[in-house]
Amino acid sequence: MAIVTTEFFSASLRRFVTFRAVLPNDLPPEMVGSNPHFQRPTKTLFLLHGYSGNENDWLYNTHISQLAGQYNLAVICPNGGNSFYLDGPETGRQYGTFVGRELPDYVHRLFGLSADRADNFIGGFSMGGFGAIRTALAYPEQFSAAAGFSAALIHRKVAEMTPESQDAIANYDYYRLVFQEPAQLPESRNNPEHLVRELLAQGKALPRLFFCVGTEDFLYQDNQAFRAFLTEQHVPFRYAEGPGIHDFHFVSAHLEEALDFLTEA
Repeated sequence: MAIVTTEFFSASLRRFVTFRAVLPNDLPPEMVGSNPHFQRPTKTLFLLHGYSGNENDWLYNTHISQLAGQYNLAVICPNGGNSFYLDGPETGRQYGTFVGRELPDYVHRLFGLSADRADNFIGGFSMGGFGAIRTALAYPEQFSAAAGFSAALIHRKVAEMTPESQDAIANYDYYRLVFQEPAQLPESRNNPEHLVRELLAQGKALPRLFFCVGTEDFLYQDNQAFRAFLTEQHVPFRYAEGPGIHDFHFVSAHLEEALDFLTEA
C-alpha cells in the first residue's frame, strides 16, 4: 500500500496545501486474489476531517489504509482547516471549491485516476461529514455518492443564531464567517437542505447518501432532523445508528458498511 504526502499550490486557497493519499497500486497478486473490486478500475474516495482535525486523522484513527486495499480505493485526505468546507467571499477561503472541484481535478491528473462521476465518492467525520454531504450536493456532477459519519448537520441551529450566541465549539462570529449571514442560511447554497430542494426542482440526479450517528452523540438530533427532511422530500438514503458517542470508535464500527454502500454497483 502506497501512502503519499503531497504539497501543491491551491488557486482556491491561495497557498500551498497538503493532502495524504492511500493508493492500492502495489498489492501483490496473493493479496488481490479473486477480489471483485480488482476486476474494475480503482475508484477514489475523498475523506474530510472534523473540526480542529487535519489530513492525518483518518489514517491515524481508522483502518482506512487496510480497507483501501480491500475495496481497491484511492483515498485522499485533505486539510480543510475549520472551514466546514464552505466557500467564503474572502480571498483564499474557497474551501468548497477546493474540495469540490480543484482537489479532485488535481488528484485525477496526478495519479491517473478516473474522473468519471461513478468512480468518485466523498465522506467525512463531524464537520467533515457535513462537508461531504454538502459538497456532493453542490457538485453532483463530480461525486456519485457521499457518506457522513457523525455529521455536524447543524445548519438549522446556525440559522437561528444571534450575535449573542455561543456554544461549546465556537462563537457567533465564527459561524457567521463560515456559513455567512445565519438569517440567510435557509435559502443559501451553504445549506444542504436547500441544495436538495434545488436539485429536485431542476430534475437533476442526486448523489446517493449514507450517514450514521451514535445514539449518545451530541449531534444525534441534528442527524434525525436531516433524516426526516430527506424522508419528507422522498429522497432515498441509507441510514445507520447504534450505541456510540462522537468519536472514531463509532466511525470505525460503520466504516465497512459505508464502503459497501459507496462501491456497490
